Parts: sequence; C-alpha cells; structure tokens
Amino acid sequence: MFAIMKRDFRSYFNSPIAYVLIGLFVFIMSFIFVIGTVQSGQADFSNGFSFINTLLMFIIPILSMRAFTEDKKQGTEVLLLTSPNSLASIVIGKFLAVYSVFLVMVAFTLMYPLVLFIFGKPEGLTILSSYVGLLFYGAVTVSLCVFASSVTENQIVAAVISFILLLVMMLIDALANFVGTLGSIGSFLGKILTWLSLNERYQEFSSGIFDFTSIIFMLSFVAAFVYFTIRVLERKRWSQG
Repeated sequence: MFAIMKRDFRSYFNSPIAYVLIGLFVFIMSFIFVIGTVQSGQADFSNGFSFINTLLMFIIPILSMRAFTEDKKQGTEVLLLTSPNSLASIVIGKFLAVYSVFLVMVAFTLMYPLVLFIFGKPEGLTILSSYVGLLFYGAVTVSLCVFASSVTENQIVAAVISFILLLVMMLIDALANFVGTLGSIGSFLGKILTWLSLNERYQEFSSGIFDFTSIIFMLSFVAAFVYFTIRVLERKRWSQG
C-alpha cells in the first residue's frame, strides 16, 4: 500500500501537473485572501474557506484523473492487477497518493491564518474547525474522483466524470431548496437532501461548528467510494484472467 502511495506521489512531482495545480490553487487563494480579507481590514478568512470547495471541484478531478488511467497508458495495469497486492491496498495506496498532494496544497494555505494572527485577532477555533472540515471534505472529493478514474481508460473522460459528480454534490443544496417548496412531501424530501448534502456539512465547519456526525458521514462516504473502486478493480482483475 505505502509502496504504491510513494510511487504515485512521486510521479505527480516528476511531471508538471502537481506544480501547475498547486501553483494555480495558491494563486487563486492568495487573490481571494487579498481581495476578501486584506482590503476589508478584517481578520477573517471565512470567505476563502467557503470558496475552497468550489475550487476543488476543478482542481481535484484534474489531479486524480491519472490515478488509474496512467497505469493503463504505461502498460502497467495488468502487472498491478495481477500483483500479490490486495485490491484494497492498491486502491488505498492510490487514494493516499492523491490525498497527499491535496495536503501539500492545503499546507500552503496555512500562511493566510499566520498573517491574520500576526496582524490581527482572528477566531482561532473557527479557523481550526474550517481546516478540519476541509481535510474531510478533501478526502471525500479525492475518493470520488479516484473512483471515476477507475471506471474509464481515458484521463479526460475521468476528469469529466469527476467534475459532473462533484457538480451534482454542489447542486444538492439547490435541489433541496426547490423540492422543499413542493408541499409537505417535498419538505420531507428536502430535509433528506439537506442531510445528504456534503456541501452543507462542510459549510458548518467553515462557520466554526464541530459536528462529529458530519465527520462520520464524510468518512462513510470515503469508505463507500473506496469500496466501489475495489469492486471495479475486482471486475478488471477477473477480466485479466
């Protein structure tokens, strides 16, 4: 598992993809920090945390699209699937590789709270809660996008599938609000959709609310898509004989 993780993690930095995505991520977040925080004169970066999940909808699909498709491209897929490694270790190793690159991106954002603490008095617990939510939300998006990479042999298709799935996640809130206006049954269905909304749960963390049920929900989501990915690889392994 860790051997696969290290190999894939290094491969991201052996090509321009990690540097370009991290640079783009930091540039956009820095722009938001300057426009939304520095110019306002308030020691508050909540607007930045609220925007990150939207930014991840574009960044993570590109980052993770090569998780499994790259093995197909290099002709190592058969060796990987027929290796002694368990399918679970393969999937988790690739998930951790992508998630580690995501953590590198997040690490660069620590400079913003540092600036706030030096020149102001921000809400420390809110910042901590926002980062906790970001780490779990990032794990959710990575698990979903790694799954998308496993169901196709084309990197562009994998990125498009990932983007569509993440877009559906983002639109659940709007759908819940719309359904909620359709009478009592609609109100009930709207509450269910709101409960299923990952975006709503992430926004709670961004507001400084620690909700352990949301953490369990997100971890369950990650586990579910890791399992789905294992099932996809299991089917591929059987097809390889």
